[in-house]
Amino acid sequence: MSVPADADQRRAIAPVICYPTESLRPAPLDLYHAARAVAIEVTSLRIAPREAGAFTVPAGSFFRISCPDGSQVGDLNLFAADNLRERFFSGKTRALHGTHVSTGDRLWSCLPWLRPMATITADTLDWYDTDPHGGRVHDVIGTRCDPYTHHLLQGQDYHNCCHSNLTRALAAHTGRSLAEVEPHVHDVLNVFMCTGFTRDTGQYFMKASPARQGDYIEFFAEIDLLGVLSACPGGDCGAEHSSDAAICHALAVTVYTPPKGALDGWQPPARSGYSGTHGLG
Repeated sequence: MSVPADADQRRAIAPVICYPTESLRPAPLDLYHAARAVAIEVTSLRIAPREAGAFTVPAGSFFRISCPDGSQVGDLNLFAADNLRERFFSGKTRALHGTHVSTGDRLWSCLPWLRPMATITADTLDWYDTDPHGGRVHDVIGTRCDPYTHHLLQGQDYHNCCHSNLTRALAAHTGRSLAEVEPHVHDVLNVFMCTGFTRDTGQYFMKASPARQGDYIEFFAEIDLLGVLSACPGGDCGAEHSSDAAICHALAVTVYTPPKGALDGWQPPARSGYSGTHGLG
């Protein structure tokens, strides 16, 4: 197929940001940091390698995901605590904040709610930036390792992948069946995962996470949250995922609650103000 004479000119057209965010109200990080300074630990959860666990966080509290033993990637689902239908929207979070998130970025819920669920308030890996391969940390571009893709590519059933881990943990927490909760399991925040796209083929790649023992990412809960976190069977995702070959470590979740009055003036965000009529009202 011939190359058009103006090919270079077409390629040289400047890009336009799809969703300019200047009109978004920035997170009040100073207020959050002051509240975090006086918050106390109220609960903690240790998630075994290749497993998942569920936890709840009241609005106005903080939760930390950390690597207590060594480098480990985690797949995070978030829900409104009282409504599984309102869940983390990785695609819109990506559109608003970029392919990878860090301090000051927010995790947004799906339509029709479209409101901040959590705000990242601290990240010990915020120094990593972009590496020579184009890799960055904490991505909202991947999905989660799942048994369906594994079977498609390997011809085998594998049950400790993140999709299955999240499904089992959500079923156990809610008391519902696997079949009932599986449709609620959604695309994740890949915590600590280092990813990008190859320059030649545009393929999604992963590389060994730069996280080390003691690293963490911390969030402020904008609404009452139910979190489900899987300790990925890929370990640091430096070689493969969905297997028993990788060295894996536990993940830890710790919830901190500030005293009354520490967040004076703050209110949980309201759901989207859109009328919902879609032109027919």
